[in-house]
Amino acid sequence: MNFSNKVVLITGGSRGIGAATARKVVSSGGMVVIHYRSDKAAANNLVAELGSDNCYLVRMDLDTPGAANIIWQDALVWKDKIDVVVNNAGIFLDENREGSNENWQKLWLQTLQVNLISAADLCREAINYWQRAQVSGAIINVASRAAFRGDDPDHWAYAASKGGLVSLTKTLARAYSGQGIYTYCVAPGFVMTDMAESAFDQDPTLRDRLIQDIPHGDIAPADQVANAICFLASGLATHATGQTLDINGASYVR
Repeated sequence: MNFSNKVVLITGGSRGIGAATARKVVSSGGMVVIHYRSDKAAANNLVAELGSDNCYLVRMDLDTPGAANIIWQDALVWKDKIDVVVNNAGIFLDENREGSNENWQKLWLQTLQVNLISAADLCREAINYWQRAQVSGAIINVASRAAFRGDDPDHWAYAASKGGLVSLTKTLARAYSGQGIYTYCVAPGFVMTDMAESAFDQDPTLRDRLIQDIPHGDIAPADQVANAICFLASGLATHATGQTLDINGASYVR
């Protein structure tokens, strides 16, 4: 894979799948705009690792309507172009179905805003820009196996938002692939990240319970998801536009 002279915007890029993707892009000759929400230390550490000439940081809370549009404009200033968008940022909130109506509505709106609406906003910005510039571009949306098999009873909104992301991907691929704008989706199951490690620390039985549901026998490393993202973004498989690549160790096979 060759990302020479390519600029890749990655939301949620300071840790986990986003950081692994940034490393892969830079090691393949590209440059990355790393969006992050709150972990400034992790973002700065990643820049120190990859080199300040290869990275540009954008800090923004995607929970705020219109935040994605601001991210795009800020990111575009750095190199005056963006070739690839990776919509990786996402939240996973317990909804407490039996709680108050106000809290239920708040958590649904927050989840949809971050996981789906902000991604759509970035897609819109990117497609409008590429059309005006008459250049090709690629979008990779990070969904979840929950988009297809559903999630647990406390995460209706998460599953719904990821299902929406898959449908968005299909719609954009059908609409714009003829203009050289390609849109893909990856749908990971459980992935080994810092957040996963933290969850395992809180519940020592969680890892074994998760692995029992994964025929592969282990939890996917973030690097494997990053490899899939970069392959799709590389232009090596443009006829796969609109497709979703599952990365879940056969825990859900479609």
